[in-house]
Amino acid sequence: MKILHINQSDTGGGAAIAGYRLHQALLKQGVESKLLVGNTKNSNKLVADIPRNRFIENQFSRFTWRIGLHHINHISSFDIPRHSFYKEADCLNFHNLHTAYFSYLAIPKLTKEKPAVFTLHDMWSFTGHCVYSYDCDRWKIGCGKCPYPNTYPKIGLDNTHLEWKLKNWVYGNSHITIVTLSKWLTEQAKQSMLNQKLIVHIPNGIDIDAYQPLDAKKCREILGISPNQKVLMFGAESLNDYRKGGDLLIKILQKLPQNLKPEILLLTLGHCSEKITDLLGIATLSLGYISSDRLKSIAYSAADLFIFPTRADNLPLVLQESMACSTPMVSFNIGGVPDLVRPGITGYLAKPEDTQDFCNGIVQLLEDVHLRQTMGENGRAIAINEYSLELQAKRYIEVYEKVLQSSK
Repeated sequence: MKILHINQSDTGGGAAIAGYRLHQALLKQGVESKLLVGNTKNSNKLVADIPRNRFIENQFSRFTWRIGLHHINHISSFDIPRHSFYKEADCLNFHNLHTAYFSYLAIPKLTKEKPAVFTLHDMWSFTGHCVYSYDCDRWKIGCGKCPYPNTYPKIGLDNTHLEWKLKNWVYGNSHITIVTLSKWLTEQAKQSMLNQKLIVHIPNGIDIDAYQPLDAKKCREILGISPNQKVLMFGAESLNDYRKGGDLLIKILQKLPQNLKPEILLLTLGHCSEKITDLLGIATLSLGYISSDRLKSIAYSAADLFIFPTRADNLPLVLQESMACSTPMVSFNIGGVPDLVRPGITGYLAKPEDTQDFCNGIVQLLEDVHLRQTMGENGRAIAINEYSLELQAKRYIEVYEKVLQSSK
């Protein structure tokens, strides 16, 4: 069995990291797996960039942008069948197709000779443009009159009904099986244009050896954190990221009891801590962007809680990593988050957008050491039993075998 993954990158971004972890897990199971991506971050004989004619694509984009259509300018996607990786593959596995490197109009051509699995990392595959629709459900009826034209990927002209129809035509003329990562997205897909396809729920896997609980005292020593501080961990590229709830984080921290704030250290991944110190006077420690699994495990293990005030998400990798490191979590009850943050078991689920409820969850768990310990142990056990990379790979192999069998 030879699988070719088509993704935005090998390791640049959440969907890319998830796809690369699956690729590595398949290799361990004896499957020949390769990646063809929009942007490579690492040199590897099993990974290659999709050949692109950027000049022509950029010229074409001047037209497609004006009419409100994304990605169809990437006509180089139609040449993928010429690539040796494609020729050698038995089955394709599409991942994130919406980061300016691939035209979804090429899917029928690519699946004419090779059956495919399409792993959905968000809602983009069945909407008229957006990655997450928030409270809008017009994707169920064909989009148009988009209430969120500025949501990624931003549109200049509302042609969401046409893009919706183009995607619907693509899937009707393609040999694809759908894989969803969360229970929430599984139900969304079943109500979408994809409901005529086989939809299989397979969560992302996590390397439970790379991500595991380490000695908290030693981890704090490594990071220069006092053993007496209450450490809240948060991860986002920027506080300006609306979907990740940077603005909600500020409101949540503002609501913390005044007598608690001097004891708190906010440990951050990404570049967002200086603003918090200036605004709130809460001590912060920014680790910046981290690619090292070991260093991330040290950070999770040093934290008392991982806080994640997201507005929309599928199956966040950071929550899986936190679970595997036995760090309890506080988040909002949205999307696929409840698959991981299980109330009273692995963390606290607050009502969506309710910053006071979120704050209450933080305070409750910080005050109960025994509850945090129990939740941490539960999270680790769930990560091992439900989200191991080995289990994920075996589930995918079953799907690939069925897809290949049905294509004969």
